[in-house]
Amino acid sequence: MSHSTLTRRTIIGATAGLLAPAGRVVAAETTLLNVSYDPTRELYREINPAFGTVWREKTGQGITINQSHDGSGAQARAVLDGLQADVVTLALAADIDALARRGLVAMDWQQRLPDNSAPYTSTIVFLVRAGNPKGVRDWPDLLKPDVAVITPNPKTSGGARWNFLAAQAWAERQPGATEASAEDFMRRLLHQVPVLDTGARGATNSFVQRGLGDVLLAWENEAWLARQEFGSDACQIVYPSLSILAEPPVSVVDRVVDKKGTRAAATAYLEFLYTRQAQTIIARHYYRPRDPEVMGQYAERYPALKMVTIQDFGGWDIAQARYFADGGLFDRIFTPGQ
Repeated sequence: MSHSTLTRRTIIGATAGLLAPAGRVVAAETTLLNVSYDPTRELYREINPAFGTVWREKTGQGITINQSHDGSGAQARAVLDGLQADVVTLALAADIDALARRGLVAMDWQQRLPDNSAPYTSTIVFLVRAGNPKGVRDWPDLLKPDVAVITPNPKTSGGARWNFLAAQAWAERQPGATEASAEDFMRRLLHQVPVLDTGARGATNSFVQRGLGDVLLAWENEAWLARQEFGSDACQIVYPSLSILAEPPVSVVDRVVDKKGTRAAATAYLEFLYTRQAQTIIARHYYRPRDPEVMGQYAERYPALKMVTIQDFGGWDIAQARYFADGGLFDRIFTPGQ
């Protein structure tokens, strides 16, 4: 299994050295690097120029925002290894907590922005072939002998960890369920997975473009984007009876912004995500906005769904240690090349 290549894309640029009305030269433009997880490419492709316009109106300066995308866990490790991210917009709090434990991000990072620094949410759904030929309706259908399931690797992908926990939550809540029965369900589910991509976008490409598998476990927004790009005649979305509230968080990387002098711009960039303008962009890209009015405008897009939260697993510290750390449940039940 190969790692996807870390890429950076300049989204919005502006000419430095513009003259202010009084004739004085404005300082050189600011450059930020947003290190994000796989499925946010399209979202930030629209967010970044919108923020660039707001920033120019406020400060008179241009701003360049570069993007980097990969699996969330892989991105966190890249920042730990020295990738100079001004901000991280990752798939789960555990990945930013890892940066905080190493002193790159303040320990109280979740208290610095509303909603625990998660400006939008999502959930986990099934993407199936058009017509749903394998009759996949809920989690137990994934164990049918002729059903191949596509999901990324939870060691590198935040989306995969949300997928895993959504399935685990369903298994734990079945009549007469025990720890052993839930573990057995998860082992059998992973046995249905022919390949583990490093990130959610790679898994989507495996399913939609390469034609692998019968069902993709996917972010809701990623499933909608796949239908938008490839058409409803190619695939359809199935909402299971139980899923999980996924809350992708954001933070400035304190050590980097203080070194580069970009804290003001980086903070404003993340605060912009909570504005009505940005929340509308977020909704257009199939994430669930926090703003209730914007959410109401797009309500028909988001069916009612019973969801657990990460707190049902004791929070990310406990979930990470129990399921995804070395020697955790995933390591015990998954056999590569099975």
